[in-house]
Amino acid sequence: MSSQFSLGLSGHDRLEKELGGGIPKGAIVLIEGDYGAGKSVLSQRFSYGFCDEETVVTLVSTELGVRGFLDQMHSLSYDIVKHLLDERILFLQAEIDSSGALSGGSSQEERKQLLRRLMDAETLWDADVIIIDTFDAILRNDPQFEALVRQNDERQAALEIISFFRELTTKGKTIIITVDPSSVDEGSIGPFRSIADVYFELEMVEVGNDVRRNIFVKRFAGMGQQVGDRVGFSVRSGIGLVIESRSVA
Repeated sequence: MSSQFSLGLSGHDRLEKELGGGIPKGAIVLIEGDYGAGKSVLSQRFSYGFCDEETVVTLVSTELGVRGFLDQMHSLSYDIVKHLLDERILFLQAEIDSSGALSGGSSQEERKQLLRRLMDAETLWDADVIIIDTFDAILRNDPQFEALVRQNDERQAALEIISFFRELTTKGKTIIITVDPSSVDEGSIGPFRSIADVYFELEMVEVGNDVRRNIFVKRFAGMGQQVGDRVGFSVRSGIGLVIESRSVA
């Protein structure tokens, strides 16, 4: 039995090969990058590849609604509709309203508890792989978490979330979270960096009219094969993610 979830699409791009054969099962994966660095595109590519390999996925987005998600996947030529119909992927929009609360709660108090409501949504965690894009939007808009940050106790708040994630990983589930480090306090993100089994840092560089992106592999526990320290990629309409270069550590 494989110890990794295959990223699939081996005939379409080289991402699985560049990342050593897949993402470890039972892992916490942190994908960090500024706005526009490619966090959402990577999340979408992972989701589609996992589904193609018959891995069940939940994708939670704080930015896209269902229509936006379908449009984005279509523009990348990732035919996600068949996987949605086969219930291989559950897409959820974590719609955070203008007051910074998760929409849809029955009371003001309930609506404030973003992280608690997320953890209590049992169906969300039924999948093999759960992807939350972007997790920092939930962190920074949860009043309980923010209150602990103000008390300089953000590490304790983060550890409670990490403990919840770890319990899921003991069941072989993999949790992937994306974070924009510029939008959260260093103390809030530090614990997640420390415990992540896989830690990618994304970078975007503009070269003339081209936008080039890099995945810097900061940590990769349980790798099946050798993983490079940098994977260059671009995003092309009608094609999807394209691997550009590789630099071996």
